[in-house]
Amino acid sequence: MIDAISERVKSGLRSLQDYWSISYGAAVSLASRPRYWRETLDQMDFIGVGSLTIVTLTGLFTGMVLTVQSSATLDAFGARPYVGRMVSLSMLRELGPVLTALMVTGRVGSGMAAELGSMVVTQQIDALRSFGTDPLRKLVAPRLIAGVVMVPALTVLSDAVGMIGGYLVARFTLRLGTGLYWHSSLDAIKMHDIFMGLIKPFVFGFIIVSVGCYQGLTTTGGTRGVGESTTSSVVVGSVLILASDYFLNLLILRFVYP
Repeated sequence: MIDAISERVKSGLRSLQDYWSISYGAAVSLASRPRYWRETLDQMDFIGVGSLTIVTLTGLFTGMVLTVQSSATLDAFGARPYVGRMVSLSMLRELGPVLTALMVTGRVGSGMAAELGSMVVTQQIDALRSFGTDPLRKLVAPRLIAGVVMVPALTVLSDAVGMIGGYLVARFTLRLGTGLYWHSSLDAIKMHDIFMGLIKPFVFGFIIVSVGCYQGLTTTGGTRGVGESTTSSVVVGSVLILASDYFLNLLILRFVYP
């Protein structure tokens, strides 16, 4: 049993080392040429444009559900007019970034792992190396740029749609005035809330892409291994997003909030 535990620890450390090597190598390659801007734009389209529908629907229904739930709580204190404040702050600080990242990792992280894993098992990665092309520079670096740029953009969209969804419920279900809702929502937002809501997606975008690429490039076992890498990409990415969200909250609340 001790040997089994020791082997698992060694395997985990090797995996962590490989993950660091891939992520660091791709990040360092951004500082020098050649840079593959066409691949970067293609990945921006895949991550950003391709995720618009799922992110929009997630933000919309999250804002609507949040409005219904918060109004039920606030009504007990006669504070229904503050429902806009709760919706805007909840979406901006926490729900918008986290739910967007989870949706994107389910769609994009799995897709990257499957694509790169298929390239590994069909020896396309070896072919790139034989032609003198660095796979990290050509395949991983463009995805990192796209993830770090597009996940924050999708988060802003999710936040805005969530607030609009909250307004629709507040206006037509709760009979709350338009001016009252938006004044409460916008008046509650401060600069540190915006900072908190925007710094997280950059970290989440890096996690989504780096985990997806790592799982894809370390695929073994043929087509079955591709499926396992795809599943692992979603599971590991989701857990890391939630864990990093906790620690980011601790840091931001400690050093940014008054």
